[in-house]
Amino acid sequence: MHIPPNWGTFFALIVSFLVFWFIFSRLFFRPFLNLLSERERRFKDLNDRTEQLIKEARAADEERERRLASLRRDAIARREAERRQAEGEAAQMMEAAKAEARESLEQVRAKIEAELKAAENELERMGHNLAAELAERVLGRPLNRASGRN
Repeated sequence: MHIPPNWGTFFALIVSFLVFWFIFSRLFFRPFLNLLSERERRFKDLNDRTEQLIKEARAADEERERRLASLRRDAIARREAERRQAEGEAAQMMEAAKAEARESLEQVRAKIEAELKAAENELERMGHNLAAELAERVLGRPLNRASGRN
């Protein structure tokens, strides 16, 4: 059994399909596709902007790290210079204290030597006096003190 095609219905279906396709494409498909393409474009723009911000943040971090390293180097150099200066001043103070101690020691040594010489002279004088007194007692008469000794 063979059914012949009904060409009128067939063309009506084709026309109605094309009309509905035109209407649906205008009302639904194009706006939906436009919405999808706009969304994709916005995502791409946001992705590009995000990558740019990440690059800027990395550059800012590198710049901050570079400046921080420079500040650290400067601070270390300054601290090192101040330490060397303080060590130099401490060494000068130590040398001054040593010189003062040496001078003080020399003064004390000179004073002790002078006192020792004075004590020796006093002992010698006392020895002569004692010897003269002892000789006078042994001899039983006064000695002639014209020799200039006392």
